[in-house]
Amino acid sequence: MTETTQMFRESAESPAAVARQLAENEAIVSSLGARFRRSPPRFIVTSARGSSDHAATFAKYVFETRLGLPTASSAPSVGSLYGVAQNLSDVLFLAISQSGRSPDLLQQAQAARDAGATVVALVNVADSPLAQLAAAVIPLRAGPERSVAATKSYICSLTAILQLTSYWTEDAKLQDALLELPSALRAAWALEWSEVVELLVGAHNLFVIGRGLGLGIAQEAALKLKETCGLHAEAFSAAEVRHGPMTLVGQGFPVIAFTQDDETRAGLSTLVEEFRQRGAPVLIAGPGESTPGHLPIPDISDPACTPVLAILSFYRAVNALALRRGHDPDAPPNLRKVTETV
Repeated sequence: MTETTQMFRESAESPAAVARQLAENEAIVSSLGARFRRSPPRFIVTSARGSSDHAATFAKYVFETRLGLPTASSAPSVGSLYGVAQNLSDVLFLAISQSGRSPDLLQQAQAARDAGATVVALVNVADSPLAQLAAAVIPLRAGPERSVAATKSYICSLTAILQLTSYWTEDAKLQDALLELPSALRAAWALEWSEVVELLVGAHNLFVIGRGLGLGIAQEAALKLKETCGLHAEAFSAAEVRHGPMTLVGQGFPVIAFTQDDETRAGLSTLVEEFRQRGAPVLIAGPGESTPGHLPIPDISDPACTPVLAILSFYRAVNALALRRGHDPDAPPNLRKVTETV
């Protein structure tokens, strides 16, 4: 039954969409990378909503760790409601959107361009209003996405961020890992992660934990649990959860954690063990040998690609969970595909 949903079918298209995107966007990102090496921006500002904003969180960690450039998420309401102009001269303004139609993002991108920023749009609809006002467009090339729950467009957003970074920094290791990515995504899609369904089928609340490169997918997983399963899930950094929220974690309180093989892994693993000692059932998704409570992720040669694999495995699991809980993941109540905020 899980294969009957649009969310399942569209998620399953992600490996092919990523392969297409990487091949067809190579010239675009190569040119942009060379441009930004010649004239580096002072810093980077991201603009996005919903799942795209979780991709912007991922971009922050990729850009700051690989480029050394401060990257901040903008607040669209500063311009759209408060009417305050920003000083964005010599800044890269990265707008991320599936539809490219939300009025506040359009207004913010226009204001950024007027303020001297270079506007680059990561957008799935290549002829959208956002694409038309940008100085450069990196098409997501995810193809039509009809389920309210964004899946393949989110994965293509992460891949576009990685591909731009790889050419900007001329990082051969990351470029090689991206060549591995479509095959690794097919392997990730084959993982059913049934433990997620069994843990959460009767749950009411949970935390989703990540850190660094994994924080953006923790945010995305929490959103998907809310919108497709009607489940109250909150995402936290493994560092921030210690500042108050972890008092809620105890006997029977479920936690899902995402990790990757980088400097954040040891600390996150220590936190997971602390939660388990309190009686919390914890599933940790990451590469490596399978142990109880471990959700496998295919190996890949650069840890920056691991979150892309993990979120695809999660999409398959959350689709199954939604159906087990009696929800239609394609049509969550009170939501629609394009949310036009101002």
